[in-house]
Amino acid sequence: MRPLVLVLTVAWTVLLAFFFANVEIQIEGAAGWAANLPTWRIDHNVWLDIFWSSRPMTGYHAWLFPFMALCFHFPLIFTGRWSWRAEARVFACIMLFWIAEDFLWFVLNPAYGIAHFAPRYIPWHIHWWGPAPSDYWVSLSVSAALFWWSCRPSRSGGSAGG
Repeated sequence: MRPLVLVLTVAWTVLLAFFFANVEIQIEGAAGWAANLPTWRIDHNVWLDIFWSSRPMTGYHAWLFPFMALCFHFPLIFTGRWSWRAEARVFACIMLFWIAEDFLWFVLNPAYGIAHFAPRYIPWHIHWWGPAPSDYWVSLSVSAALFWWSCRPSRSGGSAGG
């Protein structure tokens, strides 16, 4: 993958996150994590503590996350070109998308803004490492590793395809 394609892929993913953050601001308003939406909610569960950073699971999120994953996979289906490298790139984009979308939700939301991007204002982000939720650091690190792996030259010496 050429560097320009990687830069455009990352930029496009952040642009998608910008638009979706604005959609979610219109849906949720100041009540993040679907707090006031008419949906089912599981607040406390050992599995949520392990796999969901102790956040509640809602019907809204249970449908939203797989929907977005399917959207990001659509180019692979549409073109009929699946590979492990392409799959890694898709997962890198999904992870980048959710972190960028979440951050932009706070920055662009009139009820929060950058000044209120802190643990005391955001109860559904329980674990923070410095200035950001731990999920951000972990997801961005994994995303970067997946981008790197998907873009590295193949063992045969050619460029990374697919």
